[in-house]
Amino acid sequence: MTILCVRFQLPPMYEAALPGLLGLLEEFTPVVEALPPDGALADLRGAERYFGRSAVELASVIRVRALARYGVDCAIGAGPGPMLARVALREARPGVTCAVPEDAVAEFLADKPVAALPGVGAATARTLGEYGLDTLGLVAAAPLSTLQRLIGAKAGRELHEKAGGVDRGRVVPNAVSRSLATERAFGLDELDPGRHRRALLSAAEELGARLRAVQKICRTLTLTVRYADRSATVRSRTLKEPTAHSAALTKAAYGMYEALGLQRARVRALTLRAEDLAPAEQACHQLTFDPVDEKARRIEEVADRARAKFGPRAVMPGALGRGGGATSVSWPRAA
Repeated sequence: MTILCVRFQLPPMYEAALPGLLGLLEEFTPVVEALPPDGALADLRGAERYFGRSAVELASVIRVRALARYGVDCAIGAGPGPMLARVALREARPGVTCAVPEDAVAEFLADKPVAALPGVGAATARTLGEYGLDTLGLVAAAPLSTLQRLIGAKAGRELHEKAGGVDRGRVVPNAVSRSLATERAFGLDELDPGRHRRALLSAAEELGARLRAVQKICRTLTLTVRYADRSATVRSRTLKEPTAHSAALTKAAYGMYEALGLQRARVRALTLRAEDLAPAEQACHQLTFDPVDEKARRIEEVADRARAKFGPRAVMPGALGRGGGATSVSWPRAA
């Protein structure tokens, strides 16, 4: 096992600690890939040789240092590749590292559901399940031609390889600072879609205000939905045009949420992340004759001045949206 997938057990709204925690991993290896809002991949091939310890032993050291320095526990999965490490993380718990045996990868994956593989969505899992291919062992044993007929040539080939334990991924170092995020955590696991949407409205307005405050625009918006069983769904959308406009961010967030088709889902937290940031002067805005759009932008300017003068709570969440109502729910604000 040479790759670690680490998920830090960050309290809600403490994502600002992630860069420091990534620095902790970089004490062992420079090959660290951030997985916002609370995770990372680390390639320890060089560290194993340098420190004379296995990746699992180094994982124990990382856990102790995270607790000692930041008071943050972490769940860690270890495997021969990034995909296998992420699958192992699903079974890991704070204080225990779940490792995929290098000589028994196929056996480890065999009884896992198809959706356990990163990148396999509900639609693909449902399609395969209709033909009785509901575990990775069955998918690996199925003829490649059958999978390609069901889900497509490229997707079928990749899924067949992954189900058989072939992990061609690699850890790509990146910088978490190229993004901004805000989270809305519910006090109790929330079932009401209306409250989910109000949380997204509040988060998008805050994210837009923060982008405008640092004079940035974003090209990509990512939504993370965390559930009561600690699992999560992540969706990303490339915006039609780079923006820091709250209305555009809200529309994109609503679109991703609706596409998930959640029904009676017990949601614990919602996170919005603006990625691929660029200077605001590079923004190009499609001209419109819609007076409502221009009015909304002028209101945003006034609201931003109010926040700058009186603080971030000067404008209540949802006050700029048509639906309003977000003021009835209180979430801690992101750091």
